[in-house]
Amino acid sequence: MKDPFATGALDNATESGLTLCVLASGSRGNAIYLSNGTAAILIDAGLSGKELQRRMAVKGLDPAGLDAIIVSHEHTDHIQGVGVMARRFGLAVHISGETLRGSRRALGKLADVRPFRCGQPFSIGDLSIHPFSISHDAIDPAGFTIGCDGFKVGVATDLGVATSVVRTHLQECDALVLETNHDPQMLIDGPYPWPLKQRIRGRSGHLSNEDAALLLEALYHDRMGHVVLAHLSEENNTPDKARQTLASVINGGITALHVASQTDGTCV
Repeated sequence: MKDPFATGALDNATESGLTLCVLASGSRGNAIYLSNGTAAILIDAGLSGKELQRRMAVKGLDPAGLDAIIVSHEHTDHIQGVGVMARRFGLAVHISGETLRGSRRALGKLADVRPFRCGQPFSIGDLSIHPFSISHDAIDPAGFTIGCDGFKVGVATDLGVATSVVRTHLQECDALVLETNHDPQMLIDGPYPWPLKQRIRGRSGHLSNEDAALLLEALYHDRMGHVVLAHLSEENNTPDKARQTLASVINGGITALHVASQTDGTCV
């Protein structure tokens, strides 16, 4: 994968044929674009439809070329733009049945709903999607791996703990989008009320830099070309702290570390 900041994501498709672009990541909205050139998806659409289209345009991506949106869970920062984008561009929405029941009002009318169940793979074109259960305070939250032509991308954000299910599904990823939500000391010393701090630190909250590093250490192999650090708290973390903590796992290897910001995302 190559960094497409200067020339747009489509001009710098990965050597695998996959384009991976985090459009936004954080508590104010999340969306990930992935395409192999024939099929294109959004994983979550947690910004307004207008803002999603703007960010895609900035990175040289055409929303009219999308095939589907996959929804990880029902929190607003992951579904705000799902209904608008699905209706505007005629997109299928892949969502678990329980998440759909918990978000019907927010999503509005959807013409093409395709329920999935964690643990049961499905396809969008020639992209193979494997949803798996994660630990978060949502109804039926999911992480995903996406495979195509032997290349595997893992997406694991909004999880309070890396369970054995998470570790199993994320084995042998070539690229990984991994939550590094908070620095534990910054969270403790920060302005949040204590109940919210406890929620973030809990098993159904968000992954710290240190816990993300432990997970990466368990998953790391010499073909993992890219790791995107995602869902950083703007109050309880910094890009430098997240990068430094996980860089120790790579220890001079060839893996590129990218930090996805709330305002700019990142493409790899």
